[in-house]
Amino acid sequence: MSQITIETQADRDRLRQLGVFDWPVWTKEVSEFPWAYDATETCYFLEGSVIVTPEGGEPVSMGKGDLVSFPAGMRCRWQILEDVSKHYTFS
Repeated sequence: MSQITIETQADRDRLRQLGVFDWPVWTKEVSEFPWAYDATETCYFLEGSVIVTPEGGEPVSMGKGDLVSFPAGMRCRWQILEDVSKHYTFS
């Protein structure tokens, strides 16, 4: 299974090409919870700081300005360190 991919401080032109700013927005306060991905999620963090730890894997840090892809089938634990706001889409 492929891993989490992060494009740090993604280029605005690339974000526009992907249509990121037309995607819905998800917000969540500081918290910790398990999560499983039925489909691939691509998201762009508007605010916040998160550590996502894939089951059997190493923790991955991400946050404001990052364009992130989570693979379908991945099970993980989200630890939100700073309140999150992100655009997201599933494929």
